[in-house]
Amino acid sequence: MPVHANEAAAQTDARPDLAREGVGLVKVSTWDVGTPERQRATIEAIGAAWRKRSWPDVGLLSYTVHVGNDGRTLLHYSQWADEDAYQQFFSAGCRDERNAEIDAAVPGIQRLGLHAYELYRGGRGNPDDLRIPGCVVIVEVEFDGPDRDRQRDWVDGVFAALASDPRLTAVEGSDDDLPHAAGISGWFHVGTDGTRVLNYAEWTDAASHVAALAAPGDGIGSATEAWDRVHAYPGVRASRVNRYTPGLSLSPGA
Repeated sequence: MPVHANEAAAQTDARPDLAREGVGLVKVSTWDVGTPERQRATIEAIGAAWRKRSWPDVGLLSYTVHVGNDGRTLLHYSQWADEDAYQQFFSAGCRDERNAEIDAAVPGIQRLGLHAYELYRGGRGNPDDLRIPGCVVIVEVEFDGPDRDRQRDWVDGVFAALASDPRLTAVEGSDDDLPHAAGISGWFHVGTDGTRVLNYAEWTDAASHVAALAAPGDGIGSATEAWDRVHAYPGVRASRVNRYTPGLSLSPGA
């Protein structure tokens, strides 16, 4: 049964609850709208198109849009109970009618693909850290073919490298002024097709992430054997890093 439109609540910090229970599937897509002005106009059009309609299905748990720091893209992150819930939303025309209204308000949007993921591992570096992120960093890794075990092994390798990194351990224990201390959380997703990994990382601000990448050594992470294994992992075809500012997040319930 649909949830009434006045029960579609906007999150005050414009972010999804990444630890939400009941999430069996995450859909992620990117839109290219061209300019900062069109980014703002598209966010407004998305909010209007969704708030005037009933919440489409109880299987949709949240819908979030972040604004690309490149001045042209939008990242869409939606949490679903499962693939069946998404297919019901799609086959009922709910997606098409909203997109038609958005396209009428902001013509010429380029939709650059949609990928499905499952959350594998993640959380806040410090469970007591209550800082609100001002920047979302999306790291995408593509492999040369489907292999679900390889996806998880790569992610596990990242966690092993983090746990053994002397520089990150020092940040956690002592110096809050170092760039890595601005990292709040990391949530690793594995693609349902077996070929992709996505890390949704929360940072206090974009400048701190830029500074962390430029830190001595090979960017984020020390020059350790564990990080070397991550960087040289066999079968990685491509990787991308993009930064976003939280924009709009909707979920059912007041």
